[in-house]
Amino acid sequence: MKLKGIFAPLTVPFAADGSVDHASLRANVERYNRTPLHGYVLNGSTGESVLLRWDEIYEIWETAKSAAAPGKVLIAGTGAESTPETIAHTARAAALGYDYALVRTPSYFKPLMTVEAEAEHFLRVADASKIPILLYSIPIFTGYAVEAPLVARVAHHPNIAGLKDSSGNVPRIAEIVAAGGPRFQVLVGSAATLEPSLEKGATGAILAVACALPDLCCELFAAHNSGDAALAKSIQNRLRAPSDILVSKNGIPGLKYALDCLGYAGGAPRPPLLPVGNSAKKEIQDAIAGFAVAAPIGD
Repeated sequence: MKLKGIFAPLTVPFAADGSVDHASLRANVERYNRTPLHGYVLNGSTGESVLLRWDEIYEIWETAKSAAAPGKVLIAGTGAESTPETIAHTARAAALGYDYALVRTPSYFKPLMTVEAEAEHFLRVADASKIPILLYSIPIFTGYAVEAPLVARVAHHPNIAGLKDSSGNVPRIAEIVAAGGPRFQVLVGSAATLEPSLEKGATGAILAVACALPDLCCELFAAHNSGDAALAKSIQNRLRAPSDILVSKNGIPGLKYALDCLGYAGGAPRPPLLPVGNSAKKEIQDAIAGFAVAAPIGD
């Protein structure tokens, strides 16, 4: 299965009592089914993964799996600090029918997270998993970036399919593509550097802004894929401002507010995250002005 295209790391709507709103999650997935998105990531950073209990995460996986259209690739974030726990979560995702597991770098014992330790972690998870795994590098949260030497240590494993890199570092993408070889697939997590990353050999992206603007993100990928570099660069320029304001500046609360404005179920983030204030709301509204507004949930 090729990881080629744009994936949305789905947000999690919450009900008024703070529980997961599965009906709204299902409605969002059903709307995304009608977009060109290649697939969905559940329990990524954009899904507020560290603020969820694992029993909630398993239920979210079940809801998304039942709502996803045939052909949409499903990726489950299964990473935990310990290797045994990661293996257990990955087994659960496989049993539910997910296609890939996204395994973040353990980071709590950061000084001891050497290339050797991280490589051993990923290789053990890959050995035990019934589905392919993707390494997940998100240094803004973990303080640890996957570099080319680690990729070179693990890319030979037949059950390690590739990497999601959210650093936005285009030279690093080029180094990782070279270190991983032709079978190793690299997805990027930075919309601001999507087009140049694709030029360096990335096969696609997992983008938070794709939750709000799936068609625009997919248009950029399609333009690149067809060889229309000028159009891809033009769309990259259009994407830059909403990505910066919705994601980089206002984070998950800002993205969720944008989803509300666009007719999806966004809602409030889970504490300790706070909803965006009025000034941020105005800025977000301006950033998405001119983009198509989705029909209200239920239509």
